[in-house]
Amino acid sequence: MPEIALTAWQILLVKVLVILTIVPVGALAGGYAEHKVMAHLQHRLGPMYPGGFHGWATTLADGLKFLYKEDIVPDAADRKVFSLAPAAIFVPVLMIYLVIPIDRNLIVEDLDVGIFYLLAVGSISTIGVLMAGWSSANKYALIGALRSAAQLIAYELPIVLSAAVVAMYAGSLSVIDIVEKQNFPFAIWPPGIGLIAFLVFTTGAVAEMTRVPFDMPVAESEIITGPFTEYTGMRYIFSHMFAEMGHMVAFAGIGVTLFLGGYKPIIPWSPLEVVPGVIWFGLKFALMIFLFLWIRPTFPRVREDQLQKFAWKFLIPVSLVLVLAMGAWVLYV
Repeated sequence: MPEIALTAWQILLVKVLVILTIVPVGALAGGYAEHKVMAHLQHRLGPMYPGGFHGWATTLADGLKFLYKEDIVPDAADRKVFSLAPAAIFVPVLMIYLVIPIDRNLIVEDLDVGIFYLLAVGSISTIGVLMAGWSSANKYALIGALRSAAQLIAYELPIVLSAAVVAMYAGSLSVIDIVEKQNFPFAIWPPGIGLIAFLVFTTGAVAEMTRVPFDMPVAESEIITGPFTEYTGMRYIFSHMFAEMGHMVAFAGIGVTLFLGGYKPIIPWSPLEVVPGVIWFGLKFALMIFLFLWIRPTFPRVREDQLQKFAWKFLIPVSLVLVLAMGAWVLYV
């Protein structure tokens, strides 16, 4: 086999193209899975006709529909900020994928501060949401943006603290080191601490994605679609639909990496190690996606004040207790 020598810039270009392919495809697949999983949970069929086999082309048809919709910018809107907001929301979602390891050698960039990078990049989209709401010159969009910012700030803290618990256990900020440290998934071991941290992370992730039961910023019955009320066509897709599904896929990958052992077998048993790491990651990833999809049709929407109280009075104190408990575990166990 001839060897292919690539320069650093060519390698970077290939990595970027891979990410730009994975994210839209993952978003389309996530949208289709949401249709079908929710349908079966509610004893419905879901989409059946587009594409011929169980409606596989439904989300693709939705994307083409938005592609042909008119791109409208309100007369009173700040056109520059209005146009930049979708990019400020969607680009950070793309950047999250750079440090998620699908296998030991299948990672775009193995950073020594991988968790810090994930947490920092994941919070940038809050700025884009505020840009979208403020620039739209629409009171519903502005209310939705303020709700969204308050929610994202509140629920980033439990996510950060739960990730800190994992980093303390692994003794490293590298996501590869964190996976390698987990002979048993962190959600199982240490007993109790890992499971509670996993539940805190999952709750915070659902809130960060502004999905039911934490979808107040885009509550259709109250404020239409929140910060994205004035967005149409592909701007709406990239600022809301793709961003939500891309976030769900990214958070599923992060959850698998931090709490479910990533690409390693579920238990340290030599016959299981024969299975490729990509397969293990894919199975755990599917489990996380199903968990996110199962939550949506199961729980009712909570009020804005209930959401804030749940974060500040319950999740954050629990997360701080977990940090103390993990410190004691590392020092004395």
